[in-house]
Amino acid sequence: MFGESFVLLSAKADAGFLAALNDRLNLGDIIVTVLFFTILMVLLKKFAWGPLMGVMDQRAELIANEIEAAEKSRLESEKLLEEQRALLKEARDNAQSIVDNAKKLGESQREELIVAARAEVNRMKESAALEIATEKEKAVAAVREEFVSLSILAASKVLGKEISEEDNRALIEETIVKAGEGR
Repeated sequence: MFGESFVLLSAKADAGFLAALNDRLNLGDIIVTVLFFTILMVLLKKFAWGPLMGVMDQRAELIANEIEAAEKSRLESEKLLEEQRALLKEARDNAQSIVDNAKKLGESQREELIVAARAEVNRMKESAALEIATEKEKAVAAVREEFVSLSILAASKVLGKEISEEDNRALIEETIVKAGEGR
């Protein structure tokens, strides 16, 4: 129908054109519709679009602030993570240092104990050797005394007379010394 009207309009280019167009399109309705549409758009812009855009702007600002806060939190978290890693590394280094020092100290104490034990063993050997020498001298002195007593007894029986014990002792001591020199 509209196609036929257009053909009709192009064929008739006279003053009745507007009247014919008005009959078919109803120009008053179009003007009122455009007017109401414009009023509706103005009202929507004032009461709906403005507040809606304000809310959208606030929402955009809130989102931007949250993104900024999240970025700051992320950077702070990375910084704290690096600090924690550094502290952990320092703690590991300290622990290793303590272990190394404990090993060195243990090794040193072990060496000191070995040296002390060897010194004690040497002291005990020397003490035992001294004690053995002392006991040997005591034994030799005891054997001499016994030998002297037996020699005096044998000499008195051989001589048939008694000599004073002091004379005998001196005689035997002299004989023992001469016998010791002869070895």
